[in-house]
Amino acid sequence: MAKTDKDFSIPEKLGNLYKLQLYVSEIDGIRNLRGELPQEVADMEDGINELTSRMSRVRADIEAADNKIKEMQENIAKAEALIDQYTRQQDDVKNNKEYEFLTKEIEYQNLEIELSNKRIRESMETIENLQMHLDDSMHELEDRRADLDIKKGELDEIIAETRNEEEMLREKAKKLENSIDPKLLATFKRIHKKALNGLAIVPIEEGACGGCFNRITPQRQVDVKMHKKIIVCEYCGRILIDEELAKENNIRRPRKGVLNQLT
Repeated sequence: MAKTDKDFSIPEKLGNLYKLQLYVSEIDGIRNLRGELPQEVADMEDGINELTSRMSRVRADIEAADNKIKEMQENIAKAEALIDQYTRQQDDVKNNKEYEFLTKEIEYQNLEIELSNKRIRESMETIENLQMHLDDSMHELEDRRADLDIKKGELDEIIAETRNEEEMLREKAKKLENSIDPKLLATFKRIHKKALNGLAIVPIEEGACGGCFNRITPQRQVDVKMHKKIIVCEYCGRILIDEELAKENNIRRPRKGVLNQLT
């Protein structure tokens, strides 16, 4: 029958907790090896998505300007047809009033043609500027995608080399967690999360806390070695373990390849 946390002695609890710390530290080391790459990749992907969205908006603006040109060309065609109609009607007018009316209508349609041509030129200039911007964005997109491929390659290489190691460490850590009192485990995880170096349980080394390096009083050192209860550093709150017990529960192994870079 498997032991529960109540069945473990204080030295065994500390030993299991210290082993868990070593596993967690190695997992942290793998994450540190990846460094900022995952976030860099995510940021680059967001940047590419934002750029492609901007390019889509530019293409929509180009299409709108092109539709404007077509609309103005239709207006010109209608105006020219009306001018032709009014010019023919001038030959059949019965009085000066009708002639003047048709003359003004012809002038108005000529103004419409002039205004439409102006808007066509403006739209063509807009399209030219937008197309230049789109071309620049396309080159930028190609460069960004190339950089992303490089970053993804670096990240994939590290993940591939560390995946099995990390999975093994996580399995062992999970197995240890199942044998640790939930309250003690919660304390461990809280300290681990807050500590800059991720150390939640540390040995006393040369009379000092192995986490914050503050001196531990001789009486407190004796209490830690007695293994009668769980004792924490009064300065940093880390759980303390005596150096001899820590050595007995040392599980570090030599690494290979990229894992040698872990601290």
